[in-house]
Amino acid sequence: MPALFRLDRVSFSYPTRRVLTDISFTVTPGRIAGLIGENGAGKSTLLSLLAGSAPDVGAITRPPRVGLIEQETTLPPNAPASTLIDAAVADIRQLEADIERLGAEMAHRDVTEEFDLALARAEQAGAWTLDARVAEVLAGLGLEGVPASTAIGDMSGGQRRRYALAALLLRPADGLLLDEPTNHLDANTVDFLIGELERFPGPVIAASHDRWFLDNCATDIIDLDPALGAEGGYGEDSRQGALYTGSFSDYLEWRAAARRRWEHDFAIQEQTRLELENKLGISESDVFHSTVSKSESRISAKFYSDRAAKTVGNRLSATRARLAELERFEIPEPHPALSFSRQLDTMKFGTSEPLLRLEKIAVPGRLAPLTFELFAGESVLVTGPNGAGKSTLLGVVAGEIAEFTGTRTVFDGARIGYLPQDVKWPSLDATPAQYCASLVELGLLDDGHMHTPMRELSLGQQRRVAIGMVLSDPPPVLLLDEPTNHIALALAEDLEAALASYPGVCIIASHDRWLRSRWQGRRLDLSPR
Repeated sequence: MPALFRLDRVSFSYPTRRVLTDISFTVTPGRIAGLIGENGAGKSTLLSLLAGSAPDVGAITRPPRVGLIEQETTLPPNAPASTLIDAAVADIRQLEADIERLGAEMAHRDVTEEFDLALARAEQAGAWTLDARVAEVLAGLGLEGVPASTAIGDMSGGQRRRYALAALLLRPADGLLLDEPTNHLDANTVDFLIGELERFPGPVIAASHDRWFLDNCATDIIDLDPALGAEGGYGEDSRQGALYTGSFSDYLEWRAAARRRWEHDFAIQEQTRLELENKLGISESDVFHSTVSKSESRISAKFYSDRAAKTVGNRLSATRARLAELERFEIPEPHPALSFSRQLDTMKFGTSEPLLRLEKIAVPGRLAPLTFELFAGESVLVTGPNGAGKSTLLGVVAGEIAEFTGTRTVFDGARIGYLPQDVKWPSLDATPAQYCASLVELGLLDDGHMHTPMRELSLGQQRRVAIGMVLSDPPPVLLLDEPTNHIALALAEDLEAALASYPGVCIIASHDRWLRSRWQGRRLDLSPR
């Protein structure tokens, strides 16, 4: 069997909705395809199909041995961690045992061919350096300090995830499928994983929201969002599951070019539509301005009148046909890119006074004392490890945390907008339209989802509603806690572009390595000193 992943017009539906429609692409050995799309777009479903499940329609070609790590891994809680590694390398250990057995049998029968084959397989699988390889993978994933006897249930979620990833990398496979592989990984372990995937000889497909990982690892991008909001374009390039060759940065350049083409073609279409509609509105007397001499006979007048009517009728028929053709192949209007519905009049706050001043703000056990101030037009990126106090800081500024020491001053009572990591909805039976009427205008949601109950929306769609609630009427002081969590990569790009020119003050807390690598504003590092 060929060591490649190939989908040929694959579709798949759940009882209540279709998630994949007419998808076709091929990933060959040595290629690493990044699978992108909003939560609910079908990334995990697609990986499941590639791993062996059957589609409703279409054909799938898979490598003989497929390794898969799912987004949520289920591991036996009472088993020691060593059982995961032992199971992963069992086939390689068996090759060593086969060689020993065949060596012992040589004295009794001719097993030269079998012995040579087993020897070649062991060499290819790295059997002679297996112990060193296990130690390398565990160290690379930051697990060298976790005893192999530790019960899986006694590990942290991050340790369990990394042990599952170690087992995937150690198990012999001809193709790899990874669902959000960088979850719970720090920068060093992400870099180690990238190196492992780059050295893997077979095809790799990795579903990920991690733009840093995608840009530094992927050779191709598979896009599961058929419209991608404002940037999907139309026609063949906008189909679900389209594959784009190149890194994530290359994909972003394609998106930008596709957006420009879409806007250009739509503008030409609308100009043509206007011209055709104007022609249809012109009366017969407006088309022909000829006059009939008084000396001409009635017969002559009727002849010219009939000829004019026929000419006008032909032209109007042709115009109607062109307009019908235009409407038949109509280019949809590009959805607006995310922007602010109005610019803040920051001058009313004065140019000499900061909008926000914090003096020796601290929360015992959660946030060490800090002092800073922000003027209109300034933004700050807050970084630091988990537990450093990033969310606590935003909660204090937002007024959500009342127990703190120090002084918090918001100039002239300026309004504060706050997007927490986890939004608690008053009612999941309410619709997006009830929470924010401007979601379509902002390019965050389409009309079809505006009246869908919140409980039926994906996490990404719910996050879009939360973003819209904050940005539909931009506040002078804007607080965003992990704003790119759960949202499609296209929206994350639009959000960052919009924030680059934010007229008020903005505080962003984020682990997003891609966002942090491109940040141009101030930084506040809460890492312990």
